[in-house]
Amino acid sequence: MSVSGSNISISNNKVCVDGKLVIDEVATEPVKLIVEGDLFKVKSEGPVEVTGDVKGDISAAGSVHCNDVSGNLTAMGSVHCGNVGGNATAMGSMRRS
Repeated sequence: MSVSGSNISISNNKVCVDGKLVIDEVATEPVKLIVEGDLFKVKSEGPVEVTGDVKGDISAAGSVHCNDVSGNLTAMGSVHCGNVGGNATAMGSMRRS
């Protein structure tokens, strides 16, 4: 699936982009979010991979891999990112790209 937008949220197996429901009932297991390019905000109930920068916050119930994050980063898994402008919290390991 391919979508465009700057704010992505995955909650209760529903995908919302810029506040609009895109997909209802994605899967029965956690979804891995892969984003190509920059975006503003990410909230996911699974792992997240962003090939660009995040201009705001990231909150993920899994691991996070990305370039730079301007805001806060919270992950229930490991974090492998560039610079984080805000606070960074991870339940797993943290590495800088």
